[in-house]
Amino acid sequence: MRMLFRLAVADFWDRVRRPAYAVILFAAVGLGYLATPAKEAGWVVMQVGDYRGAYNSAYVGMVVALAGAVWLSLGGFYVVRNAISRDESTGVGRLLAATPLSNLAYLTSKFLSSVLVLGSMLGVLAVTAVVMQLARGEATTVDPVDLLSPFVLIALPIMAFTAAAALLFEAIPFLRAGLGNVLWFFIWAFIAIGGQSPNAPLGGIGVHQVVQSLGDSMKAQGIDPSEAGEFSLGLTLVSKPLKTFEWTGFDPSSAYLLTRCVLILIAVALALVPAFWFPRFDPARGRELQDPSAQSADDRTEDKSTFPAMPVVAIQEEPGAARSDTFGNVPRAQVKLGNSAVRLLVGEVRVLLQGIPLWWWAGVLTLTAVSQMVTPATGVTRILLPLAWIWPVLIWSRLGTQRHEHGVEAILGAYPAAHRRVLAEWGAGLLLTAVAGIGPALRMLTGSDGPGLLHWFLGALFIPSFALALGMLSRTHRLFQAAYLPLWYGTVNGITPLDFMGALRGPDGLPAGMSPALLIGATVVMLATAFATTAARRVAG
Repeated sequence: MRMLFRLAVADFWDRVRRPAYAVILFAAVGLGYLATPAKEAGWVVMQVGDYRGAYNSAYVGMVVALAGAVWLSLGGFYVVRNAISRDESTGVGRLLAATPLSNLAYLTSKFLSSVLVLGSMLGVLAVTAVVMQLARGEATTVDPVDLLSPFVLIALPIMAFTAAAALLFEAIPFLRAGLGNVLWFFIWAFIAIGGQSPNAPLGGIGVHQVVQSLGDSMKAQGIDPSEAGEFSLGLTLVSKPLKTFEWTGFDPSSAYLLTRCVLILIAVALALVPAFWFPRFDPARGRELQDPSAQSADDRTEDKSTFPAMPVVAIQEEPGAARSDTFGNVPRAQVKLGNSAVRLLVGEVRVLLQGIPLWWWAGVLTLTAVSQMVTPATGVTRILLPLAWIWPVLIWSRLGTQRHEHGVEAILGAYPAAHRRVLAEWGAGLLLTAVAGIGPALRMLTGSDGPGLLHWFLGALFIPSFALALGMLSRTHRLFQAAYLPLWYGTVNGITPLDFMGALRGPDGLPAGMSPALLIGATVVMLATAFATTAARRVAG
């Protein structure tokens, strides 16, 4: 038992030192701020029609805990996603395979570690809730029980379920890579929306009894909940300040507490069920005996224990640069005549597109063909363009990450003009984006949809810049997948401020999403971030 907890704590400390953890932790602080907006703010996270609760400990704790349960279950999943694959890639797994540690104990330690990581994020949210209550000044007395109980009763069971799902996905071969990351987003969306229903299994995310308690408090204060409006949980824009009422918290029933306990038990079962088939890094049972060329490209990116057959990009020497003989008798790469920038771009395209199966290209061709059969007003921009620009999400997420994940960053660091390599990698992503969306672009061109074509072009610049910046910062493909999917999902669901591709149109038929100036500015900032990150690591290295 002591060994198990030591493994869990050691793994916890290893994870909290990673950049992705810091990013999500910073986002958690921002989430606490968003959940408790000032009176004059134009948004709200939890409301009952035109009302919200006064910012006392009970209400602030509840709204921040619910926001954490919803959003950290998405971002936190990607943070704890590589519990097993990291042991495999670093060689720790083979050491563990030689010990008497059982599958059950190993998976238990990983599950506990993931719960600790997500629980620490909830702890930061709880501290943020205290700060926001005092900052808003509507109630200056902090009640620790009222404030912390929502985190324990609502958010923590959801975090346990998230940790278990991440571990289960890693233990299932076809879900351990990018496909699992994408699938979880849609599972999360279903839970976040359907879990608010009073008919959701096990009470969903646990919000229904809270809604009943809010309604009872409003009735006691002479407010009719049916006339006030419907309950809403999620970032919502409001045109005028909401009215307030006093809410002192809710007393959970025994049935409510039982559903929370059952949810935790389900999480434990999901985390430990892979013990029946998990090979525990034994080469005789595991995937290490498989031919690396038979693995999918995303598996090779996720599984770094086998070096993929990556195309080698010829390193072009700068004019006048001294040629080093550091490598002794190793033959020098042949210097080819021609434009080095073009050859570098072609090489980055080959690296980015490695391992893409034929059925993926068939999907691109199908979307291109279908785009020519409809008019822009009936579906190209609203349906087909979002479909075209979700199709390459797993490939975009490779931008900025492959050198680190495949262990060649130190070798390429010797290249004297790193900014050219970064620019070529961005260019490869831009070409991929253009090819994926070429069908809607051609249809907009033939339909004389100039504004739509402009937003298509700016979106094509925005996507690879977004992927490259996040990949450079985090050195993992999961951060882009976690950030891009909500952005895309918001566009599909008609949230105009999130539309970066011109899919949503106003009454005049013009794109109603992000302005061209905003898209250009964001692209420039993200490219500058990618270049600055590369330069900083080059100096530090």
